[in-house]
Amino acid sequence: MIAFVRGTVAEVTLSSAILEVGGVGLELHCTPNTLATLHRGAVTTLPTSMVVREESLTLFGFLDEDEKNVFVLLQTASGVGPKLAQAMLAVHSPEELRRAVTTEDVKTLTAVPGIGQKGAQRIILELKDRIGVPVSSAPGSVTRAEPAHDAWRTQVHAGLVGLGWSGKEADRAIEAVAPEADESAPDVGRLLRAALRTLGKT
Repeated sequence: MIAFVRGTVAEVTLSSAILEVGGVGLELHCTPNTLATLHRGAVTTLPTSMVVREESLTLFGFLDEDEKNVFVLLQTASGVGPKLAQAMLAVHSPEELRRAVTTEDVKTLTAVPGIGQKGAQRIILELKDRIGVPVSSAPGSVTRAEPAHDAWRTQVHAGLVGLGWSGKEADRAIEAVAPEADESAPDVGRLLRAALRTLGKT
């Protein structure tokens, strides 16, 4: 098992990053929120989870250990594979997922493409006693800040297209959430999740 990867960012695509480690380029599949923190030429360390299939070995990279742990836990629920788990983390932060599961918030979970009401109820039933309580509900806790990016429209657009939405759909979603953006320090992760929720309603 590869627990983490440290290397130079060689390339960032719509759905993955390539890190050069010892002369070898490793492709890590990441959420748009994680990709927004990576810049070509920078040295970074990403926690990773390897998914082994008969025909492939796939590495998933994460912003931090919390995101990785939730990714692994989500896959223990019936019907949740790595792609759906990653989609859940693209739409919601780990904190939001914990809150949705512990409060049995079906609506929040069904905002993720690929999760219907029955699927959400099954995830809640199977994970409620194991996912833990939201960290922000603990006294003295500090909520993790999401990365910002000056060109938030470009980042959000790339993230939506990378998740399978068309360019026109991405444009509409961006315009819908634009009033929420703080132009001095836009929160890319929050705006991306808001855009995905908008698309989930259409």
